[in-house]
Amino acid sequence: MVSQPEPSPSSALTPHRRGLHSASSVVSRPSLSRTKRYNRSYAGGASHVPQNDFPVFAHSGDVEILVRAGSAENRYLLHRHTLTRCSGFFEASTSSEWSKAQPLLAGGNELARIGEESSSALDGGDSDRGAAGVATPGRRWRYELDPGAGDGDIPMLVQKDESRRPDSKPDSKPALASLFGPGPGPDSSSGSKSTSRSKGGGHSHSSSVPSNHVTFARSVANLSLAPTLCQTDQDLLRDYDNLLRIFYNYPPVLDGINVADAYVQCKSLLALADQYDALAVVGPRVDHHLLQFQSRLWKQIAKYPISYLRLGYLSRSKTIFQEALIHVVGQWPAGERSLRAALPDMVLDIIEDKVDELEETVSRVEGRLFRLNLVTARGDRVTPSNGYLDWLVVSLFRQWLADNTTPQPPRDRDGRSHHPSLPPLVPPLTSVGRAYRTLGSGNSGAFLGRDECKKFLKLTPELYSRDSLRRFEKRMDELKAMARDVVRPLLGSALELDLGGSSRSSESIGYLTCTAVGNRDLPWPVDD
Repeated sequence: MVSQPEPSPSSALTPHRRGLHSASSVVSRPSLSRTKRYNRSYAGGASHVPQNDFPVFAHSGDVEILVRAGSAENRYLLHRHTLTRCSGFFEASTSSEWSKAQPLLAGGNELARIGEESSSALDGGDSDRGAAGVATPGRRWRYELDPGAGDGDIPMLVQKDESRRPDSKPDSKPALASLFGPGPGPDSSSGSKSTSRSKGGGHSHSSSVPSNHVTFARSVANLSLAPTLCQTDQDLLRDYDNLLRIFYNYPPVLDGINVADAYVQCKSLLALADQYDALAVVGPRVDHHLLQFQSRLWKQIAKYPISYLRLGYLSRSKTIFQEALIHVVGQWPAGERSLRAALPDMVLDIIEDKVDELEETVSRVEGRLFRLNLVTARGDRVTPSNGYLDWLVVSLFRQWLADNTTPQPPRDRDGRSHHPSLPPLVPPLTSVGRAYRTLGSGNSGAFLGRDECKKFLKLTPELYSRDSLRRFEKRMDELKAMARDVVRPLLGSALELDLGGSSRSSESIGYLTCTAVGNRDLPWPVDD
């Protein structure tokens, strides 16, 4: 009798497992066939690759935007709900009073593909579903960039009322300049993913190449074939792309190395946002980008305060607006004409209020400086009778102060000065700033030094001697120390240029930078 080897536990359980597997496969076959049916494509068909992300939302987009510049074109298929939340222009133009939207028939659009449902209602569209769950015709808005008729016209998106037949296809031209890749349009999704026919039957299976790789390859191919555009057209495409990027919470593509180039790009983007009533959304992005430059930004603001004051106003950047406002007030009335042409009256009112506050402080300091005096050993105020040499020290100091805080009188064509007139009640801030900074400096030799004192004393030969010169310099140093304490309130600085960098960063600035700007001084409401 031949003994049979005992089956291993695994082989013993194999028939039982196979039976279970066979039974389960029989039970689950209908559900599997239903789930896989829509991923198959038969002979002559094509697989469908869904695309529903920026810049083309093929499933749920209901606002088509075409931006043409030169020979290039950017195409976007976005959501009315998102655009109206970010832009007052789109909110008004898609309203029932102004809208030119066309019916979007469910039978002839990608929204009605088997297994896909329209999400236009979720994104602010006008389509909805009936009781039976059948998609009813929605609305679709179409905008094209109109360059205008004249050279001075500003390009503007205009709404087109041309309707499309249900069986018509959207434009087949790819979006060349979108930084996310062109992406297939709603009608070009078929065939966007490569397929291969299997050997065993007529079914075709999806390729293993990811769809984002295909999109990237197509974008590279399109960029290589893209026509050469002038700088104006490139800037226009970039600005519109950045505007719509920000609407969808994508970071804008702005220069992150050169602060001057970044300013030009941000200024252009803010002008476009102002054109479409979207400053509240775009401004914070611009503010965030520019503040990353830190010290380089503060130096640029010091060079071009008027330009950055307008940029800070449009972007509602508290830091940039404050920094530029301090420079503008310190140099007032320099640039007044440019400011009145570039900024609204509300901002000019803020500037003038701050100028009045600074002039009032300067007047108080100036009055104290002219009342400074020396005293004798007995504690009496020096006069020509009780201390002539000390009185000369005070006279020379006051003469220097008057000369350095009063603007030069106007001259005629021959270079001669006009007849002397009364000095202004408050001298221009630009003329007093450097004088007060000199008074407040710790360098006692910055003004009225030894050589000037010696030259002054020699005007009276009977008073000049080595001892008298030494006494004269000592008394002048006492007067300078008192003046340094008096002008201290004018030497404070609220600039980020000083707070964030070294204390020597604003030494070249001759005007006063002590203006304090709070939340109440901003031309927009700010929560404390």
